[in-house]
Amino acid sequence: MNPPIITSLLDTDFYKFTMGNFAFKCYPDVKVKYAFKNRTTSVKLANFIDTDELLYQLDCVASLRFTMDELNYLEKMEFFSRDYLRFLNTLKMPPIYVDEEDGQLNIETEGNWSEAIFWETFVLSIVNEMYYKHKSHYVPGYLGIYKDRLNKKIEIINQNPFSFLEFGTRRRYSKQIQDDVIWNLQGRVSSSCFKGTSNVYFAKKYGLIPKGTMGHEAFMVLAGINDYNNDMLAISHDRMLYLWQCLYGKELSIALTDTFGTDFFFKDFTKEKAEFWNGLRQDSGDPIEFGYKAIKFYKDKNIDPKKKVVIFSDGLNIDKILELEKEFKNKILTSYGWGTNLTNDLGFAPLSIVMKAVEANKRPLVKLSDNLAKSVGDKKTVENYKNLFVYNNTYTEPTLY
Repeated sequence: MNPPIITSLLDTDFYKFTMGNFAFKCYPDVKVKYAFKNRTTSVKLANFIDTDELLYQLDCVASLRFTMDELNYLEKMEFFSRDYLRFLNTLKMPPIYVDEEDGQLNIETEGNWSEAIFWETFVLSIVNEMYYKHKSHYVPGYLGIYKDRLNKKIEIINQNPFSFLEFGTRRRYSKQIQDDVIWNLQGRVSSSCFKGTSNVYFAKKYGLIPKGTMGHEAFMVLAGINDYNNDMLAISHDRMLYLWQCLYGKELSIALTDTFGTDFFFKDFTKEKAEFWNGLRQDSGDPIEFGYKAIKFYKDKNIDPKKKVVIFSDGLNIDKILELEKEFKNKILTSYGWGTNLTNDLGFAPLSIVMKAVEANKRPLVKLSDNLAKSVGDKKTVENYKNLFVYNNTYTEPTLY
């Protein structure tokens, strides 16, 4: 077997801790099921990844525990209480199951939300690294391609400054490449541009501030456990925002907008919340259309959009970022959660893999998204959500990452 890919439980995205803490504090008894999905259906992952090796890598993660040094690091952030840190000190993630069907991998886990939540990023990082390491055996010069492309990106950033975060953990080529990317960005790009990383391990290593707030699963799980009647389901989105604000205050107040469609989000996001929350994260759909919707939303509520930020995080590359910077300059504050195109730009075709929450307390979960290709859920439940949240979106585009 190869050496373990994941060697620290900090080697994950910060929002796994913020949402994990939320689950621990507010919904400790909720059981959540997560399932892996390869959206790049043309690639039969089981033909490239040995399931015994994959199981070994997952077993290595399951055997890890937080060190006192790591727990002390989390404590210094002041987001996490002593009881949550004690919980992390004894964290044991639930069992994870792997098999294959028609050349695709089936990976699932189910357990308490606060424990099972950590599997997502580890699974994606491991699968991605195993797949691309296999591919790279047949492509000479890929490291040269990576270096050239990274150097070009850094040159462009320094010539055309913009604010961004490194968000590439889940679909990185490898842990080593992500390390090299962050090392280069920290040393060669102004701190006024490079604002940090979502990866807690590398934030600790390089003295950066780990960044992130919430993912779709937070809204999905609250909807799922309240969908026994439509009145409770309808208010679950606002309930999530209210509880999050109570727990974290203003510092982690970037709201993800597209779980049940951005149009619903703007109808549900009150003036009081819009004033309090620092900004929004766009993760699907047309980013330019979204940006102008956000500007109009704030203006309609007599809020200056130049004092609010939109973090774009959907399939970004340097050209798209520069286009958005030009479009929204002096109209609204902008930043970018830049992922796969930073940590996996080595000349290989993109692979779009996800591991989503699909059930909560045995009830099916739904994500509608602003891109139909990113939707999650069984047909019957999805239709109910569409009717309830007045979802009329028809936009779809291939999921590149």
